[in-house]
Amino acid sequence: MRPVFARAAIPRVPPNDVMPPDADRLARVDAILQRHGADRTHLVEILREAQEPEGWLPPEVITRIARAVDLPRARVEGVAGFYSMLHLEPAGRYRIRFADNITDRMQGSEALLDRMCESLWVEQGKTSEDGLVSIARTSCIGMCDQGPALLVNGRAIPRLDTARIDRIAELVRAPTALDAWPPDLFVVEDNVRRPDRILSAAFAPGEVIRATLARGAGPALEEIKRSNLLGRGGAGFTTGIKWQTTRDSPGEERYVVCNADEGEPGTFKDRVLLARHADMTIEGMTAAAYMIGSRRGFIYLRGEYLHLREPLLETLARRRAANLLGKDILGTPGFELDVELRMGAGAYVCGEATALLESLEGKRGIPRNKPPRMAEKGFLKLPTTVNNVETFCGAALIMLHGADWFRAVGTSKSSGTKLLSVSGDCARPGIYEYPLGVTVQQVLEDCGAERTQAVQVGGPSGTCVSANEFRRRLAFEDLETGGAFMVFDESRDLFEIARHFAHFFAHESCGFCTPCRVGTSLLRNCMDKLHEGKGSQHDLDRILRLNRVLKASSHCGLGQSACNPLVDTLKRFRPAYERRLQSFEFEPAFDLDGALARARAMTGRDDPGAHLRETENG
Repeated sequence: MRPVFARAAIPRVPPNDVMPPDADRLARVDAILQRHGADRTHLVEILREAQEPEGWLPPEVITRIARAVDLPRARVEGVAGFYSMLHLEPAGRYRIRFADNITDRMQGSEALLDRMCESLWVEQGKTSEDGLVSIARTSCIGMCDQGPALLVNGRAIPRLDTARIDRIAELVRAPTALDAWPPDLFVVEDNVRRPDRILSAAFAPGEVIRATLARGAGPALEEIKRSNLLGRGGAGFTTGIKWQTTRDSPGEERYVVCNADEGEPGTFKDRVLLARHADMTIEGMTAAAYMIGSRRGFIYLRGEYLHLREPLLETLARRRAANLLGKDILGTPGFELDVELRMGAGAYVCGEATALLESLEGKRGIPRNKPPRMAEKGFLKLPTTVNNVETFCGAALIMLHGADWFRAVGTSKSSGTKLLSVSGDCARPGIYEYPLGVTVQQVLEDCGAERTQAVQVGGPSGTCVSANEFRRRLAFEDLETGGAFMVFDESRDLFEIARHFAHFFAHESCGFCTPCRVGTSLLRNCMDKLHEGKGSQHDLDRILRLNRVLKASSHCGLGQSACNPLVDTLKRFRPAYERRLQSFEFEPAFDLDGALARARAMTGRDDPGAHLRETENG
């Protein structure tokens, strides 16, 4: 039975109980600014750190930061307002955010969210009157293999159930400092189910760098080209060509950037790679830096992976101490690289490489116009190569074993292996690594999926395949994927899944371009209208028309792919839509007769004898 807590059991916490006096607050901000050299390219990091003690950014803090980095105050406030993890208003001493990915909902997150709101006497999406806690939803947090999950002050708690919800509620009511919460709440499992070449790799730190130095920069780059390593983030661009362009582009400096902002719902493979193989990732970055002539690198880690921050900082420090980063790496004169860890702050669009660079420069994460390409004008308008975690791991192994070894598995057009993040209706969710070319059916069998009706390959922006397509192959020439593999069995309503994705894209649109800003909202409204049983054939046609407009005119891939889950499910599961139609002909969205029904009832106008009685009484 659900425990009932009286309102009196929640201690009143004055809103200012954790707010230091203004002088102390500003002194703390000044120390943060000094540590970052008041560098405006560090603005997102500065804002994150300035927010940490109080959970929000008071106006005087924004003003202090703006003056220090020499930017208009409105500009700094605009950056803070862009990211979901930064708050311009008090958001509660405990900021609880439930992951709202479709797989979390399938695992019962909605009922658990309601339970916590009821236990803590707080309305969803709001802060409690005493300023103690706020509870809301957030997008996928990369814990789909162990959901439902939530974030509390940015820290992930997976494997939620009623017992954990009640336990968290008790800790909040106490109130207990977050650092004193039981460590077992924060344990994140890797759930590696099928390792292959990358996940099974083992080598001593520095081994990849030595192999790269032995080849020489030019021959090493040729080996990457010969391997046909394609970017593992989903786009599949040839890595060797990208690195060659960066190497050849003029500029005083070049940069190498690891994109660890895997915000695509259903994707969590890079989380596991960074937890298990951080050295491999950084060795791949170091090898790339040697080939392209870079002396500075960045790992851009998504804000939801806060639990990885300290281990990564420790790994970087250890590598510096071992002369695997810094000047004259491994005694090689002139070979210099340092890698800096930067945190995102909650913006799906920052997974797009140019938006990531904007964020890295301390700006709102709005994708750039192309051309120019990043390899020519990237970070600070200088040549930059951006690859994801898995791509750098693949490059590291190519340096160790050679291009022929790498091409020995996969297909003629898609060499090597691919990591898949498997979640949803299956017995064994987790990370699976296969040679490219594996069939959807093989993955379903290995993960223990039964009665599967659909698989969403590549996340919401990817492709939804039905049962008669399960012999298709995961490869760049067939089903491209950044790694998400979401399984839906016969009990799931594919329309509702597509509607959830429509809400996700509308929420995550950066709002920069009109087609995406307006188009994703129209798609969401259209799906909601169908959900309410007020739609017609006209609305189904409208989805297809919006798809054409968004693909042709959206500024970046978010808008261009926003219709994909709707178009795919409409094509493959049309009855799920047609069951909701009020009419196959045009019907207005506004029901005038229904809207007036209550007024007629109150005046008795629905009563056939009402007019006669009024006449008799008049």
